[in-house]
Amino acid sequence: MSTVWLYDPSLRGGRWEAPPDGRVFREIRTTVGQAAPYDRKAARTVAYVERQLPSGGHDAYRTARKDGVRSFALWESPYRERLLARVVTRAAAKGQPTSYEVQDADGASLAVVTRTPARSDGAGRTRWTVQQTGRVPAVGLKGRLFWWWVWWLILPVQVLIAVGSLVSGSGDGARMPRRIRWYAGGRRTPVLDWASGVEDFELDVPAEGWDPRVTAALVALLTSHAGLLGTAWDEAER
Repeated sequence: MSTVWLYDPSLRGGRWEAPPDGRVFREIRTTVGQAAPYDRKAARTVAYVERQLPSGGHDAYRTARKDGVRSFALWESPYRERLLARVVTRAAAKGQPTSYEVQDADGASLAVVTRTPARSDGAGRTRWTVQQTGRVPAVGLKGRLFWWWVWWLILPVQVLIAVGSLVSGSGDGARMPRRIRWYAGGRRTPVLDWASGVEDFELDVPAEGWDPRVTAALVALLTSHAGLLGTAWDEAER
């Protein structure tokens, strides 16, 4: 089993400045083995991820992302010597299913990831479908029903906490349920599991056959859809 997560030093608290030489500083990291999630010293970097900004720059990107648009590059090194993969948006419209394609350096399709928002097709939970080329689709629903019921029951309290946080500049509300387990081909055990880890959410990959470029791209996409009270890495100025 491997575990994959986003390492973003700009979100780790304290004073931080972007590298002056312009190198890519956000990393997709991984460890391997059952004890891997608890051994950060054993981690290695799978890819360095950054946004691909349109001609309008940061403001244009932020405007487009409100409709679900995402555009990422995954590099082998922080100095962009070799492209590993790209994430491009195939179809996007606010409130509608959004389709992303993971491409290799030559533009060949590695996978298609589809995010179907809650209630856009009658479903009560956001659905993520990962179709890796040559494999059956893996489908996962965001959050367990029990925890969604708990969330809605305490929503009035969360609103008060959020207002208090804005006034005082401190405190935080409970996050919406975020865990996603993907199942494929009638299997009863998950082939992917997006769950809370040592520091933040991580992607466990218990099944074999997943291209590391696909799982790295999936982590970049998942962390760019942080939801309410979350911080999406691709919204930052840099």
